[in-house]
Amino acid sequence: MGIHQFIQGLTNLENLDRAPGHFQYQQHSVAAHSFKVAEIAQILGDIEELAGQQINWQSLYEKALNHDYTERFIGDIKTPVKYATKSLRQMLAQVDNDMTENFIQKEIPHNLQDRFRRRLGEGKDDTIEGHILAIADKVDLLYESFGEIEKGNPDNVFIEIFSESLTTIKQFQNMACGRYFLQEVLPDLLNEDFASREKLSAISRQILSEN
Repeated sequence: MGIHQFIQGLTNLENLDRAPGHFQYQQHSVAAHSFKVAEIAQILGDIEELAGQQINWQSLYEKALNHDYTERFIGDIKTPVKYATKSLRQMLAQVDNDMTENFIQKEIPHNLQDRFRRRLGEGKDDTIEGHILAIADKVDLLYESFGEIEKGNPDNVFIEIFSESLTTIKQFQNMACGRYFLQEVLPDLLNEDFASREKLSAISRQILSEN
């Protein structure tokens, strides 16, 4: 037993599209998303470290790079569907956990199994690294949706995804990296020249003004 199936699964992630079922001017794969989240998490980790927080960099990189690996088993489920109800979210998580554990037991050498359980488990936990991952994941999702809005995609789902992503990021505004994104990065994004600029700016202001 080697790690052949794990490595082969990386190619599967290259071929797995995000936001399935919606026309997009630019397709994004799960593999590309994982790389971008790792890069964003790295920057957010720097900001937290500069603010005096201690970062476990191994944990942060492992969480960011592997956070969507298990989508090779169940695919990329649309965000509105995934979070439709708490019970559905719990059922999907259980299916994900069961398939991941089965994969680890069947395909991963015994002496590496605990490491893979750590890497492929739920990364968005209550650690600072888990919170950074949660922000980084939504930052990339926000940028993906912004790219479609900027290009004039008429599908309202991208407005919904943008709004949901920004709402989640706002929940971490007590963290230095969360504040940095909201105060320094978001204004630059909204200052881009695109047709729906006023609408998106208004939505952002409303979200940020809510308690």
